[in-house]
Amino acid sequence: MFIDLDPSLIVTLFIFGFLAAFIDSVVGGGGLIALPALMFTGLSPSAAVATNKLAGTMGSLTSTITFYRSGNIDLKSIAKIFPFVFIASMLGAWVVHLLDPSLLKPLMLVMLAAVAVYTVFKKDWGSISTYKKLTTKKYIGFLLLVSAIGFYDGFLGPGTGSFLMFAFLMIGFDFLKSAGNAKFLNFASNIGALVMFLFLGQINFAYGLIMGAAQIIGAICGSKFAIKQGSGYVRVLFIVVTVLLLTKNTYDYFTN
Repeated sequence: MFIDLDPSLIVTLFIFGFLAAFIDSVVGGGGLIALPALMFTGLSPSAAVATNKLAGTMGSLTSTITFYRSGNIDLKSIAKIFPFVFIASMLGAWVVHLLDPSLLKPLMLVMLAAVAVYTVFKKDWGSISTYKKLTTKKYIGFLLLVSAIGFYDGFLGPGTGSFLMFAFLMIGFDFLKSAGNAKFLNFASNIGALVMFLFLGQINFAYGLIMGAAQIIGAICGSKFAIKQGSGYVRVLFIVVTVLLLTKNTYDYFTN
């Protein structure tokens, strides 16, 4: 599988896989780096998205484990949500073959803008955890929200990590625990979409496994660095990545 690959291609996939996972392990947005790199290799957009899900699943699982070991995932509160996000993402990956993903782009741009503006001006938001057990009504609302984000990840994808983090910040978690919890659910959406793409046969396993190996290393480094630096660092990175996502996707929307 790997013998016939150009060494320079392997190095490229590894470097960009590491960089993507380092960022993605904390606040999401790794697709900004990984997807262009995969398309640069000659993969079609659909194959690049599918292959990225293989690499992204390996990276998100690694960062989930790292955050969990550090005590920054509230597993008891969110474990029951995992299957909902998983199924929603599978559905999104299936629907993408029936509908044009660009239909969701305007909504995604508005949501990214709202997330960025709110986080910039709410300066003390997420500095400390104020989370309390949700009422039944709020829990159902939160479940519907993160399931919708899971569907979006399977259907389109850019900004999923930011949206999941924002959802956890909204219910009172600090930035570090929001990052850990979001990564757990991002793993659910990644693996859900991956299962569907496996069924559809669109994954380039050679490219995906090389980039995935790099993402495991990048996820460990990124997660540990975020845990060491704390919520203040995560907040700054969250804002930077969200603004970059907004800028790139706005440019793509109006130029394509």
